[in-house]
Amino acid sequence: MLDRLLGRASLKERIETLEAERDSLESQLEAESDRRSEAARKRQEAEARVNHLEDRIEELEDRVERAEATESDTAVRGEEILRGDRLDAVLSRLESVSTGPEGALSAMVDGMLPDAVREAFGERTPLVEHAAPALVYADDAHLVNVALRPPVAPDPFVRWDDSFEIDREWFEPSGEYALTLIRADRFAIGEYDGRERRSVTGFESDVKGAHSKGGFSQARFERRRDAQIDDHLEAARDAIEDRDTDRLYVVGESTLLPEFADVATVTHPSDATGKPTAALEEAFADFWSVQLTLL
Repeated sequence: MLDRLLGRASLKERIETLEAERDSLESQLEAESDRRSEAARKRQEAEARVNHLEDRIEELEDRVERAEATESDTAVRGEEILRGDRLDAVLSRLESVSTGPEGALSAMVDGMLPDAVREAFGERTPLVEHAAPALVYADDAHLVNVALRPPVAPDPFVRWDDSFEIDREWFEPSGEYALTLIRADRFAIGEYDGRERRSVTGFESDVKGAHSKGGFSQARFERRRDAQIDDHLEAARDAIEDRDTDRLYVVGESTLLPEFADVATVTHPSDATGKPTAALEEAFADFWSVQLTLL
């Protein structure tokens, strides 16, 4: 009662209110401090992660630069399509190379490379894999490192000798043979002795082109076109069977070449087109071309 009379009761209540507010604010400050500490910790962790990622990025960029430099170092030195006199000159140079015993590597590679080839070319082995199928030549002094893709490839082999293994029949026309161009709508076959053509037979067939309509008419058109192509291929096979030579090189549309794999000595894709005789001449040039790759 004395407190109420002296006004102390209201003051005590005010003190209790302020103390409660103080305690609440202290709790909030502690909580905020904890949050700030957690935020600071997370920030530090994030900064550490960023630094780690930046180091990793720098490392990977360095690896990419090294890989690009290596790729640049192992790029082919040049490529060329060889024909006629130019082909003869290149083959003559390779034939003139003479080394010590087992100083010249010759290999026909296709598919998995033999260990001897991998050892000879070392870091340039991927270039050999890219050039295959091909004949590859290298000497033990690394003065010669080349790949040639011959029209008439021999069976795979690897040989170390004192000179390179070169058979002109792998690269240049020789002896008697027939060369055939086959396309879906035209056919030509020539019989040759070396580069000299002794005879030629050719014809064109009436094969429908593209059809713009759909539905049943499209399906009927496709069946009719397929039947026309079958008749064309049958006529081509009859003409091939009438040839006088044993060796047969078949060139033309890649989708049709498997149809003649059973009778062909070699098949080779060609885009030669035009009238049958002119197309055959173009196909002849395509077939007897040799790709040279400087490894």
